[in-house]
Amino acid sequence: MTTAHTLLAEVAGGLKARQVIPYLGAGVFDLVEGACPIPRSPEELVAALTAKAAVPGRIRRHLTAASQYIESHKHRRTLETILTGLFKTGPEPTALHRYLAGIAELPLIVDTWYDDTMARALGGSPSWGQIQGMSHPQSLGEWVRYFGPDNEPTSGDAAAGWNRVLYKPMGAVAPAGNYLISDSDYVEVLTEIDIQSPIPAVVQNLRAGRNFLFLGCRFDGEIGRTFARQIIKRSAGRHWAVISGELTRNEAKFIETYGITRIDMPLAEAVAVLSEA
Repeated sequence: MTTAHTLLAEVAGGLKARQVIPYLGAGVFDLVEGACPIPRSPEELVAALTAKAAVPGRIRRHLTAASQYIESHKHRRTLETILTGLFKTGPEPTALHRYLAGIAELPLIVDTWYDDTMARALGGSPSWGQIQGMSHPQSLGEWVRYFGPDNEPTSGDAAAGWNRVLYKPMGAVAPAGNYLISDSDYVEVLTEIDIQSPIPAVVQNLRAGRNFLFLGCRFDGEIGRTFARQIIKRSAGRHWAVISGELTRNEAKFIETYGITRIDMPLAEAVAVLSEA
């Protein structure tokens, strides 16, 4: 048994013991066989956005800037309509989504992409709900909104009583089409995130003393690193990330700084090992 297999067996035990929190990125959709009906990375997303709304060439590859241009020149509603069109028909839950949904003991799942796949996988579970980050100008002063398993809005007090919380810090296509994606969205959130205001109390409570497992995540973008750093703040000091292939310099520095052990293994293989452990 390799060291990676040993680590994943340990992590699998931690997931079932309510000690390890999964943290999902867009890369989980590399598990989809064949064509994926939704974008699977920021690069794919910005290409899809700019295919539907023209933006200047200098920002065509920059997701937040391209989104800001569409918002500023064609209205926020245009941006949201395009995003909802791109994510409204998601793939069937992957082996990873099904595996996590099957661990009834998991108190918290963090999912940073805009799809609703994890929510659909959890659909029949008892006592769960989701918390979605909000674009601050849309939200009348709220940083997040709460939705029960019936997709109806609810409150932070109700969320404190859920057995499982799905936290979507960047928003999601369903049930209400909330998205953090443009420069102006992130300016407001990043101004406050260091003092934890945008992170809901129930998430802050559930992360305390726990470890995180990053799946389908890369740390090559500043916004992604900032959210990861702030979400795992005041948790346990040991974490893991399944990342196959070469790391960028920023990624290597990030995982070293924040106590993240890299597991160099294709995600599909890692999911199989976790499922068997």
